[in-house]
Amino acid sequence: MKMNIKRGDNVIVLSGKDAGKTGEVLTAMPAEGKVVVKGINIQSRHTKPQRQGDEGGIIQKEGALYACKVMLVCPKCGKPTRVGHKFVDGKKVRACKKCGEEI
Repeated sequence: MKMNIKRGDNVIVLSGKDAGKTGEVLTAMPAEGKVVVKGINIQSRHTKPQRQGDEGGIIQKEGALYACKVMLVCPKCGKPTRVGHKFVDGKKVRACKKCGEEI
């Protein structure tokens, strides 16, 4: 599955419990069509201590989101935008559909 979102991109969440929040993409999983965004979709896991002396507790970490639920934020105009493509010096680069600036 082709995804236009990559690791390090700034995205905004379109739907779900964290709709409207922005964050940086930590990992992109094109095979599943999912992304993990920093500070979004926080999930709690209750863990028991594994060895004597370890502490158990509640660990919170980011869960994966479907890539269709997030939209890339253009670094130049700062607006959520779809991703277009254009050729620069014979290479295909991602471009903002609103301002035309390459991402």
